Amino acid sequence: MSPRVAAAVALRVLTQLRRDPRTVALLIAVPSVLIILLHELFAGREQVFQHVGGPLLGLFPFVSMFVVTSVTMLRERTSGTLERLMTLPLAKLDLLVGYAIAFGSMAAVQASVVSAIAFTWLDLHTDGPVWAVVALAIGNAVLGMALGLLASAFASTEFQAVQFMPAIVLPQMLLCGLFVARDEMADWLRVLSAALPLTYAYDALAHAIANQFDARFSVDVCVVLGATLLALLLGALTLRRRTA
Repeated sequence: MSPRVAAAVALRVLTQLRRDPRTVALLIAVPSVLIILLHELFAGREQVFQHVGGPLLGLFPFVSMFVVTSVTMLRERTSGTLERLMTLPLAKLDLLVGYAIAFGSMAAVQASVVSAIAFTWLDLHTDGPVWAVVALAIGNAVLGMALGLLASAFASTEFQAVQFMPAIVLPQMLLCGLFVARDEMADWLRVLSAALPLTYAYDALAHAIANQFDARFSVDVCVVLGATLLALLLGALTLRRRTA
């Protein structure tokens, strides 16, 4: 792998995103608008917002990064841009790391903005340190980015890419423990939720918010990191180099 080549790929993707202000607005504004709507929805029940606001702070960036990344990467594949890049003397890892750096940078900006709004303007409070919650929100956004890169390989149109959100993202949100505690689920649902990365992302957020940095928290963080790396690795396997 060449850091210079990976950085060049990342710069190209970031330049392309800069020329698409609507996509940038979607990345930055949507999670922020959602957390504001959530705050207003529970305006008369502050305790409810304090209970669900922290976990959703990390889940909203996950969802938006998945959608935007999968659609953007699909455009690269279907437009022939990715195929042309693969004809150049660069490794698959260079290409994938470049995309990961670019989208990961956007994920960091996105999660930082929504966290700043929640903890300042909306007066969200947590027992744990704010920096830990923000870091986990960024990590969840990067996880959504990695899954989006992988999902783009299995879609042939942008409509299909968008449909992966209800197929991949929504079941994870329903089973992660946000709406119903996992120990109250049916056995088969609990087993299924244990195989989904967002379950561990939510659990890590819940522990950080409660200031419980125990062994379980460490396991959750390791699983999220492992799932992100695995998604990127599987995404690399979907790249095909073609020769003339």
